[in-house]
Amino acid sequence: MRKYIFLFFSIIASGLFSSCSDILDLQNDGRIDMSAVFSDRFKTMGYLNSCYNTLPHPYTDYSGLCDEAEEVGDNVSGSKFCAWYTGSLNASNFGGYNIDGNPWYGVGETWTYYYNGIRKCNVFLANIKGAQIDATSEEKAGWSAQAYTLRALYYLQLIKRYGNVPLYTSPVDVNYDFAKDKKAKFSAVVKSILADCDSALAAPTTQNGFPWELYNNQVGIMSRAVAYAIKSETATYAASPLFADGTYTWADAAKINAEALSQCLTHDYSLYNTTPSPTDAQNAYAKYFIINFNADNQRTQDKETIYQGGPRMSVWYYNGLPSTPGQASAGVCPSQELIDSYEMANGEPAITGYADANHLVPVINQQSGYSESNPYEGRDPRFYASIYYNGAVRRLDAGTAGMKFNATASFTEVTANCPSWSTNVGNLTFTLYKWNKDYATTLKGAPVATNTFVNYTDNEELTLTFDAQPAGTYLWELSNPTETVGVWKLVDGTSNAVSYFAGGEVSGNYFSRIAYAPNVYTSLVQNAHEDWKQPVQVVPYQLVNTYEGGSEGIMQTGWKNTRTGYYIRKFNHYASGLTNEADGAVRLFRLAELYMNFAESAYQSNGNPDQKITLGAGITMSARDAVNAIRNRAGMPDLPAGLGKDAFETRYRNERRIEFAFEGHRFFDVRRWKILNQTDKVVSGMKITWDGSNFKYNRFKFSDRNSYTDKWLLFPLDQGNVNKMLGFTGINWQNPGW
Repeated sequence: MRKYIFLFFSIIASGLFSSCSDILDLQNDGRIDMSAVFSDRFKTMGYLNSCYNTLPHPYTDYSGLCDEAEEVGDNVSGSKFCAWYTGSLNASNFGGYNIDGNPWYGVGETWTYYYNGIRKCNVFLANIKGAQIDATSEEKAGWSAQAYTLRALYYLQLIKRYGNVPLYTSPVDVNYDFAKDKKAKFSAVVKSILADCDSALAAPTTQNGFPWELYNNQVGIMSRAVAYAIKSETATYAASPLFADGTYTWADAAKINAEALSQCLTHDYSLYNTTPSPTDAQNAYAKYFIINFNADNQRTQDKETIYQGGPRMSVWYYNGLPSTPGQASAGVCPSQELIDSYEMANGEPAITGYADANHLVPVINQQSGYSESNPYEGRDPRFYASIYYNGAVRRLDAGTAGMKFNATASFTEVTANCPSWSTNVGNLTFTLYKWNKDYATTLKGAPVATNTFVNYTDNEELTLTFDAQPAGTYLWELSNPTETVGVWKLVDGTSNAVSYFAGGEVSGNYFSRIAYAPNVYTSLVQNAHEDWKQPVQVVPYQLVNTYEGGSEGIMQTGWKNTRTGYYIRKFNHYASGLTNEADGAVRLFRLAELYMNFAESAYQSNGNPDQKITLGAGITMSARDAVNAIRNRAGMPDLPAGLGKDAFETRYRNERRIEFAFEGHRFFDVRRWKILNQTDKVVSGMKITWDGSNFKYNRFKFSDRNSYTDKWLLFPLDQGNVNKMLGFTGINWQNPGW
């Protein structure tokens, strides 16, 4: 009987005396015992290093497993996303789909992965106490603190996914009788995690102990800030509806979160808020996510990241634009639901819900200024930092998106069917106006820019400086020419955009209407010469084209094009490509999460988002203050004072959704809040077409997902091993529904 139980828990016991072969100098037979390891300083340090081998590697995949995105593998048989959406995963095949995997590191079966790390931490902690090695007590305490923190981190990853799990805090040997074991309650594991973090924090704060600072290229090593971040997230989860059993209340969580936040704030952690060069990133939020914290030794730039968790990602390759040479996949494509969640820059929610079950009829906040005919204008700055949408700027070093005539051009007579004209045209003045849609009195709206040329000669090169303009309809006015005969044509040498100006019997001013949307110029002569009406389509390389037929156009098959009409911009540096890896990385922990965790536990515990709470170190803060700190860094106005608990909760949860988009939080948040059945059934996108004058926006939905019921709140345990445990112990360890 025992050998079968051993199979189930081989993850904990196997390799007990032969681990770390990739790090340690082994004996000739390939084996080494613990006495040999923990009697040598460098082998001991090597074993501690091996405890880091099962760190989480956060990536963007979880976005495609919740309502943040639709992944391009949605209709590919055998892909984990297709299996997830159709609900065809089960307890027997779940581990084989590598749900926690990413392009760098195949995590495999998550249960096994993290218990491997726990086993190593247990072995290290059990042996370091009495180890007779060349190390000071301060060093040994610091090493132990790292192992305690790692063990806490691994258990946190397990309970987030599985809920109740077995709890092991000491090594087990091959004679251990697992038939006596049972899964520990979630709150019991939480207690152990918090105790491990407190044990780590009891170590000296010195360089050789367990410091706040990073010394001598120590990026990637556990620190005091990591221990506090683990406590914060653990307490927040423990008080959440999915896991709360009364052991840890929101008041308990608020106390833990207050301490974690105040400790980090008083030890040189702060939200990244440095304004970047406009040719590097749009704003501080955008810049933050392309900084490589792991290369920022001693946190010289980035004082927000607590732990990065992985190397730079190749977002351009795995979640990129098809117009980028070498791109392999569009990856996880942002959903329309996520787009709708971004507020307007004035702080008003744009979309407050949907009037239909298919999310095709948005409920528009009429106070927001949101326009369905121009849906991407005037949004939260984080939208522009996180999403590639139709008309978005692709290359910041190539100028701003919009109509731009800044190359040499010539003003040439169109001779067909027109009288000849003199070569000395005379003075020309070009003025660009906004198009007045209510043209009962005039076609011209507000003037945008003016260029004047004196004594112009036919075909003389011009340099126009009409600068970038947002999408819309504009009107050229040509005024004061000496020659008034002919139909004249202005061609920009960069974009091939054409404007026609009609002469003939008319004297004075001449107009050409240009209906401009990103990447599309259309010229319409507004006079009798309608035979010269000619649309011209241009695709400047620096703009994104997700409309049908565009270079990044929407498709429902293949790997390279978006499914939803959007691509991920967050983490992606526009200069990244085959010869330049400049993308950023998902942070495992960052200070913004501590602000948000505190806000959640504070308003939940006292019911008043405006009530100030003493955090410690002379810091007081309300739940609304904490959220406003996040919003202000992004360039958003404060949430209004006086919101009730329910109204604040709506804004808070939306804020968390926006701030942490594509960072893996949303997947777990909708589960711990037990709202999965409200969020993950329906996902939609935006189909955009160009009719020659304007863009048309049409929402559409994907097939309903089958991964939104309560069964999907937790991961399943491998069914084969569950069956063995049931047979030997009579206890069914499987999670509900699986």
